[in-house]
Amino acid sequence: MLNSNASPQESPSASQWVHEELATLALGDKRRNDRVALMTAQFAERPGGSLPTVFGNSADLKGAYRLLASEAVSAPALLQPHIDATVKRMQAQAVVFALQDTTALNYANHFGTEGLGPIVNRSKSRGYFLHTTFVVSSSGVALGSLAAQTFNRSAKEFGARRQSQVRNKKPIVDKESQKWLNSLRACEQIATQCPQTRIINIGDREADIYELFAQALENRRVDLLIRVQHNRNVSGADQRLWPHLDRQPSTGELCVTVPRSGVRAARTATLAIGFCSVTVSAPCLKADQPALPLWAVVARELQPPPGQKPIVWRLLTTLPIATIAQAIECVGWYTKRWLIEVLHKVLKSGCEVEGRQLQTRERLDKALMLSLIVAWRVMHLMQESRAQPPASAHLHFSEMELKVLWHQSRRHSTKAKPPETLAQAVHWIARLGGFLGRKSDGVPGPITLWRGLQRLHDLTEGFALLQDVGNV
Repeated sequence: MLNSNASPQESPSASQWVHEELATLALGDKRRNDRVALMTAQFAERPGGSLPTVFGNSADLKGAYRLLASEAVSAPALLQPHIDATVKRMQAQAVVFALQDTTALNYANHFGTEGLGPIVNRSKSRGYFLHTTFVVSSSGVALGSLAAQTFNRSAKEFGARRQSQVRNKKPIVDKESQKWLNSLRACEQIATQCPQTRIINIGDREADIYELFAQALENRRVDLLIRVQHNRNVSGADQRLWPHLDRQPSTGELCVTVPRSGVRAARTATLAIGFCSVTVSAPCLKADQPALPLWAVVARELQPPPGQKPIVWRLLTTLPIATIAQAIECVGWYTKRWLIEVLHKVLKSGCEVEGRQLQTRERLDKALMLSLIVAWRVMHLMQESRAQPPASAHLHFSEMELKVLWHQSRRHSTKAKPPETLAQAVHWIARLGGFLGRKSDGVPGPITLWRGLQRLHDLTEGFALLQDVGNV
């Protein structure tokens, strides 16, 4: 319970979006609900990793610590209102992509935090893992998270000799791989609330699991689109999946943008597309299980840059593919998968979740759920401004924020007019975050937008203080 009888004071720019996103929050006490709304706004306004940096005064800091430590508040309960809001956004879409992936959270220097474990084999790393199911529209606009699973590994078992042999004999429910099935199950449960929306669950190679496909084929509520990792046997083909796909004619092409990775620059790649129906056999350890009727798509880069390996994507899906146009569409859908990596980047580089110092993993989890909501908003603004440039800026920002943004822009151009569209507002905000806006710079990314939002908050808060002084 919160000990204070007074509700937390809202910051001047505690935006309306926070209250709308947390509309269904139900923690059993209005003071808790108010505290969570305030904390979410403050997480969005101040990206510093440590809580003393995030919260502006000792009272807010004490209230945040108390809420994170409360046994009456759980991490799932904090994320649930965002899930509810995500479902509403999904209901307005014909097709959505539920992207799932895992990221490691590194707390190597947090020696006093309980509940952590190794995250890298044969090292002294400490931390835990987050597996997110993140939903985007067919145009790539971030709709929100449907599920967030956290788990750690046992230091005794992780990296032990013969671990893989022991793991292979365990049922799927006792393995980390169960996270992929949990994500699919969460989507299947949500599907009943979105009868007019087609949900496609997309995963990278780690999600190439027999049980995942078997569950999707059994329930038929959600489709799968998974990149192949295992060169499985193909029933009736007398060969394995990869050479079987190599024999398929490439009857179509697709140009895709390959995002930057490390030192590798972003580029546009032309992919040759082929497809076929396949019946993949169960793994040898599950020889008593039935073969699975699926469809396969292969995409190969025709002319990779010198010194770089060509892109080869082999995809398995429960989606029926009868034409090359449908196969090309599937490859285009798969390219949306990288957006979940952007989400995790915003969590780490923008929200700085790995800088939080709390006593237990359970408390870290609660702060992480609020940061997931904030990271969604950054991505939503970025992608919505690209997909719907004429959308009104007033739907996303307060009048005071837009007024401050206009005055800031007038310092560089006296011809600047108050921003009316979301695209214009986001462009100006990104410039506050270091985006130069040259023709060669493309469109603003999430990190420059994040930095710009922080500066906009500080400027708006200063503007509000000056107004208060003027009214005294």
